[in-house]
Amino acid sequence: MKFGTSQTGVGQTGVGQTGIGKSVTRVEDARLLTGRGRYTDDVQLPGMLHAVTLRSPYGHALIRGIDTSAAAAMPGVHAILTAADVAHLGPIPCMVPLSGPVQTPRMLLATDRVRFVGDGVAFVVAETRAEAEAARDAIEVLYEELPAVATIADAIAPDAPRIWPEAPSNLVFTWEVGDGAKAEANVREAHHVTRLRIIQNRVAPTSMEVRAAVGQWQEGEGFTLHVGSQGVAGMRGLLAGMVMKCPPEQLRVITGDVGGGFGMKTFVYPEYGLVLEAAKRLGAPVKWAGDRSDAFQTDTHGRAMESDCAMAFDAEGRILALRVETWSDLGAYQAQFGPAIQTFAGGRIIGGVYRIPAIHNRVHGVMTNTAPVDAYRGAGRPESTYIVERLMEAAARELGLSVDEIRRRNLLTPEELPHDNGLGLTFDVGDFPAVLDKALANADWNGFPARKAEAARRGKRYGRGLCYYVEIAGGGSSEEFADVRVGSDGIVEVAVGTQSNGQGHETVYAQVTAERLGIPLDQVRIVQGDTARLDQGHGTGGSRSMAWGGGACLVAADAMVGRGLELARADLGDEVDYADGLFRARNSNATLSIAELAAKHPGGLDGRARFHPENPRPTFPNGCHVAEVELDPETGTVAITRYSLVDDFGTIVNPLLLQGQIHGGVAQGLGQVLLENIVYDENAQLLTGSFMDYGLPRADDMPPAIAFDTLPTLSPTNPLGAKGCGEAGTIGAMPAIMNAIIDALDGTQLEMPATPEKLWRAAQALRLPQAAE
Repeated sequence: MKFGTSQTGVGQTGVGQTGIGKSVTRVEDARLLTGRGRYTDDVQLPGMLHAVTLRSPYGHALIRGIDTSAAAAMPGVHAILTAADVAHLGPIPCMVPLSGPVQTPRMLLATDRVRFVGDGVAFVVAETRAEAEAARDAIEVLYEELPAVATIADAIAPDAPRIWPEAPSNLVFTWEVGDGAKAEANVREAHHVTRLRIIQNRVAPTSMEVRAAVGQWQEGEGFTLHVGSQGVAGMRGLLAGMVMKCPPEQLRVITGDVGGGFGMKTFVYPEYGLVLEAAKRLGAPVKWAGDRSDAFQTDTHGRAMESDCAMAFDAEGRILALRVETWSDLGAYQAQFGPAIQTFAGGRIIGGVYRIPAIHNRVHGVMTNTAPVDAYRGAGRPESTYIVERLMEAAARELGLSVDEIRRRNLLTPEELPHDNGLGLTFDVGDFPAVLDKALANADWNGFPARKAEAARRGKRYGRGLCYYVEIAGGGSSEEFADVRVGSDGIVEVAVGTQSNGQGHETVYAQVTAERLGIPLDQVRIVQGDTARLDQGHGTGGSRSMAWGGGACLVAADAMVGRGLELARADLGDEVDYADGLFRARNSNATLSIAELAAKHPGGLDGRARFHPENPRPTFPNGCHVAEVELDPETGTVAITRYSLVDDFGTIVNPLLLQGQIHGGVAQGLGQVLLENIVYDENAQLLTGSFMDYGLPRADDMPPAIAFDTLPTLSPTNPLGAKGCGEAGTIGAMPAIMNAIIDALDGTQLEMPATPEKLWRAAQALRLPQAAE
């Protein structure tokens, strides 16, 4: 079956109003909105005990002694685990250890030293959570506080205290990509060089559902872990093989509904191993349910980097070179994929889809006494795009070009594709100039001066920001699995190896499968999140699910039809064709439905499929965001008055759900630009450990509307022609909004978050003229 392309690039074949390209409302919403969702903390098991973690109050300290005797004697307490009790278990794995011989292992509980506020010291298990908390507070720990470093600058200072004494310094690796010599030469010989120092603030993922885990042990069968994750197969592989040190078949991982992930719930955390170990020791299920304080202290953070950047141009405003040197804050431990975020994930996409003859990107990994840093929505790609798009707008002002013209002169054209960016990536398809032109038209680009003048008459400053982004999407693997089971009622149940965290997989995968099979949407059921049902898969992350998970659904549907044709041929005694849910004999016109065939041959239609393209490579979603802001110089408050974007996502399976993804992404980008900021003091004490201190965007911070449009080119990497979309809103929003703010301040360079205080001071420094009369 081939997928047609409409004027909007959406597949249009198949099943009425529910197939590919249709805005179907989410089938899972009825369950979730009526309280029938089942999240990890909803798991209640007979005889279940409750656990809490005693966490370090210090950013850096030696543990000189732990006395648990009084706590262990308190009512309801079943066990108190310390480092000695779990020494036989492995550390939390770092899968991309770029630090060479310098290892930074994070044990399930701190041994002789704590390295950030929130580091686990003891794990208390009791009959109730209240009893566990009371016992936790009764544990006495003798700490010897050590000097701490909470910022990159402090950590790399010559006399900085070392977080890992065995390391020569807190700078544990240097990674680079590109042609440093050519970039240096082009910068030296350029007509003009734009230079910026860019700081990207540390942020907390703040998913609506905080982390939780329930561990079970059954003799002869092994462990079961209920946990909110972004993929059960990957969680099982790492947790079994590297932490629990058991065969993977002895660990079942179950993930129910998940209330937001954003990368953070991909990872193994100490509590997951601890609930399993406690359950085995005590012979009872053990639940740990974090609170918001746990989340702020111990969930992986995002961004946290500082960059020195230079972009060189010729006399015509064409880019000659891009040179970036970044110091990336890794936190106290190298997290599961932490070292890869600003290197392999984001470091190779820097430069975007511009024509740049020479790029050199150098990244230094720096340890600090803070929470570990890892993937957060976009995982390195927002950071790289932010750098390039800030440079582009600054260069336009310095060269006397308009911000749209400087991009038009440098964007790759369709005729130049495929294009090797010199960093290991090849951009395959796209029409970047056409996307730019459509975005400008949709934004009423030429009407901006009138809107700016009207704002000035009211005493307000008005600015406009542009961003052209490209994302490398695919999540590190182009392989995915789907397992089909068909009941005698004809329901086609498909287990997919990804994991929804709120994206709507139960709906879009059903649309893909139903269209492929030519059956109603309600005849398809999507399941996920249980290694006992499907023990293979690469999870959700890196905007990979539709390209690879959707591909797996197609392969599984085709394989199911193939099995059905063989069975029907034997039953009907004739050559058989399949269409729209019926197996039909060519000569007699006799038919068997999917339900009838499944009833005659229980399990005969079932099977597992693997999607893996012959030439695996990522997809490259791209697009253009345009933001306009109004700034009140008397208060420093800013309002995003207009926001529009045009994206190339290839085939769009469900436009309604896609817009929801984009809206959420824009909100998270806006949050980082205007509000969000994790702050530690000079002693590495977390100052923003609750929503009283950490700002999140609200509905009234968002623009009145987000004008969304597409101009797709189909990706050649997968049979749907889809490109990833889950992180794109964040990637485009950060530079578009910040560039608009900078434009409103006549080019005054600021760093995120652009708080009212910063904006008020910048506006006052410009000595605003009186409002136009």
